[in-house]
Amino acid sequence: MKVTVSRKAHFNAAHRLYRKDWSMEQNDKVFGKCNNPNFHGHNYELIVSVTGEIDQETGFVIDVKILSDLIKEHIENAFDHKNLNLDVSEFADLNPTAENIAVVIWQKLRNYIDVNKELEVVLYETPRNFVTYKGN
Repeated sequence: MKVTVSRKAHFNAAHRLYRKDWSMEQNDKVFGKCNNPNFHGHNYELIVSVTGEIDQETGFVIDVKILSDLIKEHIENAFDHKNLNLDVSEFADLNPTAENIAVVIWQKLRNYIDVNKELEVVLYETPRNFVTYKGN
């Protein structure tokens, strides 16, 4: 019997979508306003879900306090009130699109979640635009 446990979190961050190897015209054509050289920001909403068997001793799939602490330490502390392009090493050479941010979050958390459990990251960049990543 598998159950999914989810935790919501929030962080604010700035970013710029662009490719260093493209001209300003090409970046503007592909990324539009998101290519603003002075950056722009979002109030990101994050849902991290862990799916697995219920532990018969504890009754948990994962202790929500542990999941909360992992998100706080590895995601919120790393991303909140940061410029993703300039302040977060994972995006030094990776365009911080919502898709790439979700994958980075998944990768940062995967090492701390039991390998027998599934991990899913849902990242809302706006209330209407969101991405989901479940791993390969």
